[in-house]
Amino acid sequence: MTSPLERAGLRPRVDKALAAFLTTQRSRLLAIDGVLADLADALDDFVLLGGKRLRPAFAYWGYRGAGGADSEQVVAAVAALELVQASALIHDDLMDRSDTRRGEPSIHRRFAARHAAAGWRGAGDSFGDSAAVLLGDMALVWSDELLHTSGIEPADLARARPVFDEMRTEVTAGQYLDVLTVVTGDTSTERASKVARYKSAKYTVERPLLLGAALAGAPESLMRAYSGYGLPLGEAFQLRDDVLGVFGDPAQTGKPAGDDLREGKRTYLVAAAHAALGQQERAELEARLGDPALDDAGVERLRALIRDSGALARTEERITALTTAALAELAAAEVEAEARGVLLELADAATRRAV
Repeated sequence: MTSPLERAGLRPRVDKALAAFLTTQRSRLLAIDGVLADLADALDDFVLLGGKRLRPAFAYWGYRGAGGADSEQVVAAVAALELVQASALIHDDLMDRSDTRRGEPSIHRRFAARHAAAGWRGAGDSFGDSAAVLLGDMALVWSDELLHTSGIEPADLARARPVFDEMRTEVTAGQYLDVLTVVTGDTSTERASKVARYKSAKYTVERPLLLGAALAGAPESLMRAYSGYGLPLGEAFQLRDDVLGVFGDPAQTGKPAGDDLREGKRTYLVAAAHAALGQQERAELEARLGDPALDDAGVERLRALIRDSGALARTEERITALTTAALAELAAAEVEAEARGVLLELADAATRRAV
């Protein structure tokens, strides 16, 4: 069966729009200085050689579901979401000190290696960190530029801009809440759910849907229905990501097994385990969580604690409940038939990672 991300030829069309935009941006950088080819190369590789294009898919089918007509201008507009995603991932990897992303060196590691290979002065890690901050910032700036140069009619763009702006504020706030939760040690499921909602859920599903709907001039009733579908589905998506961060296969995730445990992520999965464990096991979880030197045996021990506490089963149940609630909202919404079918398939892909 064709992936829902391929319907309407969307993924290659998004890739084409991104490639054309990045080619133009490369020319602008090289006109400043030839050494900026390193930045252009890094962002080209990061954006064009990976990514499922899930966010543009939700935006595009949200647009089509509201009666919007297909066009390359709309595809270019929703492709801007991939640059928001690139910015978030580059910065997230830096904050988490992650070595890899999609099986390749993370951006800060890539530039640290560039420093070492060239024999430059100073600390390579510091240079890599600085480059990652700047490249992530550039991706975020360029996301705005791609949206407003997409060729969308000004009136349609004016409706969509508030959604785009709100989304970028929310994901930044969510990133800070995530960082704060790690250092404060807050292990409540309430806090974990809020972090999941703002760091990932809203900008993965709900806001892309609303962006597409706004571009199409959707009525308020459909905007509400898209929120009712998108917010729980986005949270289910993040919970699946959290499960993969602990129990996932590195060949699938592109990151070392147990990275979330070494980083001390206070996810819903971890919070549920913390609440269910006895005093001794809870103390062990606290002592090992966030240890960057955690070895494979330590990862396996924490996995066992989480699994035996019932937290994995509880998280799976929550994923199912959230997805069911999302699909009920979609079923009741007045959505164009083809788009409804694709949005149903996207819900399955997002929560099962069958993409």
